[in-house]
Amino acid sequence: MAVTRNLSPITLFNTKNSNLYSLTLLAILCTTFYFIGIWQHSLGPIPIPNPTVAVLSSAPCKSLPTTQLDFMPHHLPLDSSPSTAVPAPHFPPCDPSFSEYTPCEDARRSLKFDRDMLIYRQRHCPEKEELLKCRIPAPYGYKVPFRWPKSREFAWFANAPHKELAVEKKNQNWIKVEGDRFRFPGGGTMFPRGADAYIDDIDKLINLKDGSIRTAIDTGCGVASWGAYLLSRNILAVSFAPRDTHVSQVQFALERGVPALIGVIASIRLPYPSRAFDMAHCSRCLIPWGTYDGIYLIEVDRILRPGGYWILSGPPINWQNHWRGWNRTADDLEQEQSRIEAVAKTLCWKKIVQRGDLAIWQKPSNHIHCKANRKVFKQPKFCQSQDPDTAWYTKLDKCLTPLPEVVDIKEVAGGQLTKWPERLNAIPPRISSGSLTGITENMFVENTELWKKRVEYYKRIDYQLAETGRYRNLLDMNAYLGGFAAALVDDPLWVMNTVPVDADRINTLGVIYERGLIGTYQNWCEAMSTYPRTYDFIHADSVISLYKDRCEMEDILLEMDRILRPEGSVIIRDDVDVLLKIKKIIDAMQWEGRIVDHENGPLEREKILFAVKQYWTASPALTAKQDQ
Repeated sequence: MAVTRNLSPITLFNTKNSNLYSLTLLAILCTTFYFIGIWQHSLGPIPIPNPTVAVLSSAPCKSLPTTQLDFMPHHLPLDSSPSTAVPAPHFPPCDPSFSEYTPCEDARRSLKFDRDMLIYRQRHCPEKEELLKCRIPAPYGYKVPFRWPKSREFAWFANAPHKELAVEKKNQNWIKVEGDRFRFPGGGTMFPRGADAYIDDIDKLINLKDGSIRTAIDTGCGVASWGAYLLSRNILAVSFAPRDTHVSQVQFALERGVPALIGVIASIRLPYPSRAFDMAHCSRCLIPWGTYDGIYLIEVDRILRPGGYWILSGPPINWQNHWRGWNRTADDLEQEQSRIEAVAKTLCWKKIVQRGDLAIWQKPSNHIHCKANRKVFKQPKFCQSQDPDTAWYTKLDKCLTPLPEVVDIKEVAGGQLTKWPERLNAIPPRISSGSLTGITENMFVENTELWKKRVEYYKRIDYQLAETGRYRNLLDMNAYLGGFAAALVDDPLWVMNTVPVDADRINTLGVIYERGLIGTYQNWCEAMSTYPRTYDFIHADSVISLYKDRCEMEDILLEMDRILRPEGSVIIRDDVDVLLKIKKIIDAMQWEGRIVDHENGPLEREKILFAVKQYWTASPALTAKQDQ
């Protein structure tokens, strides 16, 4: 049983009084110490002996050891040594005479080579000891190009100061000089009414609107007006022409913001995979299609997709009405057309129309019938062993590239492509068929999403990449599946996707074309077939590491500097140790750069270098001396 204890009133009273006395005493003590503190403060600080001061003052200063603080890093790379002084890199400006230098298409070097089949106009790159160790200058007065779409019609004269083409083609509306700029009326030798009207004429013969034609190639392109005006129809054309007497025609195309490369059909394959283009075009391109056993048309057949079109205008088409103006005999032109028609038949092409100055042939969708008619056409035979996608210094063959096998006459060899724009993200047939070892459909989808994430990260750091219209001509030096370009497809720009060769990588350029994008093969130990100042922006994913022990890092970076415009930007992804070496070199190239963390955070060894090439040009004094 619990016991309840009751306290008396007297006990409760004594307890309350005790608590009250304690509180009163505590208040008195606090007040007393407060007033004592005020009194001491009024007398000044009380000196307190410091034992440390006493020890220091008793020892002479000269007896104390002094140590210089060292803030230098002591975790040097494996190939560095603290005792080895590495001189800072130095890359002076080249002479102004090199302002349009194209190392692999140098006119003086080309004279050493055979003129037959225009071999001398092919790529002939300098040897290692011939490589320039200087920076190519922009011409004095260089300006950032006009933004697209204004650049389609205008370019600054100072950026490519050549009037020769304006004089030579003055009656054909190629190009005109108007004060401090060039104007491109959109004309051409075979389309005096303008490229837009000419493309309308083609559209009346084959459908250019439904998305089935996305990629095109223009052989002997002039200033690339055909490709420039196809862009508004969502057709992406690669234009090429040699560096010849038509001074700077490809350079003008690039200044306009149109995809173009220096190139020629001669004795080696064009640097594109098989089945790459929906449409090929030649408008008075002066290529002798009917000669050399039709080897040039055989090459067009290799890069043309099943069901793709070849369009020819100019000699010899419609020779009956033009032979006098072409300064050739009617018999000569008739024979030339007969040879072209004969070669096209041996390739199993079907001539679908000839109207006015236009003739169009179509490649078959498979080779079932073509293999059967080899009993009639003994030549060309089908190629037996050579990889149809190998196209880097690969000799042209006089054999027909076989299409992938099919079981039905209505089946499209290699797989039916979806129409644009669905083509961009659809699984490419080269992947869905399993013909690319090691790349699956899931890998393709994941890679596409990865690059969307990465480009979004880039735009948060590089505000100029995020600015619509700031960049027009872009280069991806190691494109893989084209994910970088695909992530930018809604911006008013184009990307030249390069797939490195001789670097033990899977050949993925065919996949890039099956996505409706464009590109080329490239060995980055050599110069690219383009003019200086081609690109506004360069993206390089692991390129330096890829070519480690193959060529010098500084030579790759100097080539990037050559083809990058003043105030152009670069993004380089690589291992952090590689980027530190790159940073030291670009500091000597008048680039401003900074290294930032990987999009997944600081724990990743791969980092990203963002850099901008500073604006500089050849000096006016040296330029004036050169012009004298």
